[in-house]
Amino acid sequence: MTLTLTPVAGLPVIQPGDDLAALIAGVINQAKLILQDGDIFVITQKIVSKSENRFVDLNHIHASAEAMDVAVKTDKDPRFVELVLRESSSILRTRPGALIAEHKLGFVCANAGIDHSNVQSLGGNPEDWVLLLPENPDSSARKLKNDLEQKYGIKLGVLIIDSHGRAWRNGAVGMAIGLAGMPGVVDLRGKPDLFGYQLRVTLVAAADELAAAASLVMGQADELIPVVHVRGFPYPLREGSMQELIRPKELDLFR
Repeated sequence: MTLTLTPVAGLPVIQPGDDLAALIAGVINQAKLILQDGDIFVITQKIVSKSENRFVDLNHIHASAEAMDVAVKTDKDPRFVELVLRESSSILRTRPGALIAEHKLGFVCANAGIDHSNVQSLGGNPEDWVLLLPENPDSSARKLKNDLEQKYGIKLGVLIIDSHGRAWRNGAVGMAIGLAGMPGVVDLRGKPDLFGYQLRVTLVAAADELAAAASLVMGQADELIPVVHVRGFPYPLREGSMQELIRPKELDLFR
C-alpha cells in the first residue's frame, strides 16, 4: 500500500462567501493534478469557517453571569467564554488558562473549537475577532464533495479537520470534525490477524488517522497549506458521518 499526501498550495486568504470548491479546483488545475476515483481532500476547518462567515467580533457579545463566573476561573475574556457557552452543550473542565467543553456537535475540545490564530480582522481591533467552527461540518463536507464531484465527474471523499488536544497526552493533533464520502470508523471485528486470530474489538478511527497525517503536511502556523490531496486511502469509500467517531456517554470512562 502506498498512501500519498500532496499539499494543495496557492489558495488565497479565504473571505466570507468565497466558493471553496471553485478555488480548490482552480489550484488543482493550475498544478495539473489529475484526480482519480477514490481520492480524498482533507481541508482545514479554518477556511471552511471563513467561507461560511463564522467570524465574530467580541465587541458585539454580552457576557452572561455564568460566563463571568467561568471567566474568573479560567482567566479568559468573559465575552469569549460567553461564545464558548453558546457553542457547547456542557463545560467539562476549567482551570486558569484552560476551558474544556463538549461542543454541541458532540465532540470534546478546548474552547468549543473557537480560535483566534490565523483569523484576520474584518474591522476594528484585530484582537477582538475570533472564528467559530462550521455550524454543520458534515454538511459543509458534503457540499464540497458534491461540488468537486460535479466538476470532475469522479467519486471523492472530503474530510474537514481541526487541531484538538487529547486526554492523557500533551500536544495537539489533527482530528476529524466533518466528513463526506468516506468512513469515519472502519470495523475490523471478525477479520483474521497475522496468525488467524479473529479480531473482536478492533474499530479503526480511519478519519482521525488520516486527519493526523494530513495535519503534518498542513502545519500549524504560517505554512499556507489548508488543503491536502490524498491518494491510496486503504479502506473503501462510503458515505460516513462524524457521529461514527463520537463515543456514547454511557461508554465514556474519562468523564
